[in-house]
Amino acid sequence: MVTSRHEASHRIFQERPEILGPVFGLLGVPPPAKAIVEVLTPDTTEIRPIERRIDSVLRVEPSDGCDSFLLAIEAQGKRDAGKEASWAYYVAYLQAKYELPVLLLVICQDKATARWAAGPFTCGALGWTALSTHPLVLGPENVPVITDPSVAARDLAMAAFSALTHGRSKDTGAILDALARALRATDKKSADYYSDLLDVGLGNTPAGAEWRELMTFVSYFPGRGTLREQAYFEGKAEGRAEGKAEGAAEALAMAAGTVVRLLDRRLVPLPDDARERITACTDLDVLARWLDRAFTVQSVDELFAEDTPPTP
Repeated sequence: MVTSRHEASHRIFQERPEILGPVFGLLGVPPPAKAIVEVLTPDTTEIRPIERRIDSVLRVEPSDGCDSFLLAIEAQGKRDAGKEASWAYYVAYLQAKYELPVLLLVICQDKATARWAAGPFTCGALGWTALSTHPLVLGPENVPVITDPSVAARDLAMAAFSALTHGRSKDTGAILDALARALRATDKKSADYYSDLLDVGLGNTPAGAEWRELMTFVSYFPGRGTLREQAYFEGKAEGRAEGKAEGAAEALAMAAGTVVRLLDRRLVPLPDDARERITACTDLDVLARWLDRAFTVQSVDELFAEDTPPTP
C-alpha cells in the first residue's frame, strides 16, 4: 500500500531536483554539473493490462557535455522479493523506450531493507547470469544526520530528506529541531513546502506529532501567521470583543505550553517558579522571544536573559 511517507520519500526528487548533487556525492557517483532535470511519466505498462509503475523517473541532462541518463527512483518500506524482477523490468523497459542509460535509486528508512535493496539481483540458469540489477541505495547508513541549523539552512532539501530517512532514529528530535530553526529564516514559499512535506511524510508517527508541535508557532507554517497574527485572527470572532479576548487567551496558553514542552523535551531544568512565570506570561512578544530561545538555551537564565520579570 502506498503511504504518504512513501510518496514524500521520492517526490522530493521531482520537486527539488537540486538534491541530486549531494545525493550522488553520498553514493560515490560523480554528480552532473548544472544538469537539466525533467520529470518523465512513471508508467511502464505495456498493452497487456498489468499495471507497472515506478515511483519517480527523471531525465538528467548534464550541461558539461556528458551523456544524458535516466534515474528511476523507488521508495521501499520493507523487503519484497517481487521487487527483484520488477526493478530489472523497469531498467530494461526504460532503456528500450528512451534509448538512454538508466540508474536505479532505492530509498529506504531502515538498515535491513537498505542492505537487501543493494542487491545485486541476478537472473540466469545453468551457472550463467543473463541479467544483473545493481541498485543505488539511500538509507540510514549513508544519509547524513543533520542536527546543525546552519547546515540545514544551507541545504533545506537534504535536511528534509535527512528527517524523512531518520524519522525512527534516536536523532529524530535533534534533526527536526535543526530543520524547524532553519525554516524560520528562509522564504515563505520554501518554508511552506518543507513544512507540508514533513507533515505528510512523517504522518501519524511520534516524529510527525513532534514536527507538528515544533511548527505550530513557526511564522511560515502553511496557513499560519506569527504569534501576534494568530492571536488576532483567532480572537477576532467577527469583531466581538469577547471573542477576541477568548482567542487571545487561547493563543497565550498554546504559546506558553509549547515553550514549556520544548524545554522539557530538551531536558532543560525548569524549576517551578520558572514554569509558572512562563505559563502566567500575558505578553505574546515575550513568549515569541522565549520560544526562539527555547531551541538552543541550556538553562532558564539564558531563556529569561534581558527579560526582567514584573515587580509584584
